[in-house]
Amino acid sequence: MNAWGLLAIAGLFEISWAIGLEYSEGFTEPLASVATVVSLLASMLLLARAVETLPIGTAYAVWTGIGAVGAATLGVVLFDEPASLIRAGFVSLIVVGIVGLNLTS
Repeated sequence: MNAWGLLAIAGLFEISWAIGLEYSEGFTEPLASVATVVSLLASMLLLARAVETLPIGTAYAVWTGIGAVGAATLGVVLFDEPASLIRAGFVSLIVVGIVGLNLTS
């Protein structure tokens, strides 16, 4: 798998552990806590593999961007966080940044 593919999967694990933090309830729920830590480790390991090829600044920005977009979206869907047009607009700007970094790297 190429570095961008690894980075995309790392980003999905980034979303998983970010959402897992909510379900772990401060790491007091054992199953959710273990799943969160496993997701965090998988995300970091995949990021580490991706930066063997990609520049660290680009990879880190894309990785956190994927996590931010996914966590913000799932926060609205799963946790009834506020959704507004302006919030969606700013999340869209993150997506534009991710795509731009991909196209210019």
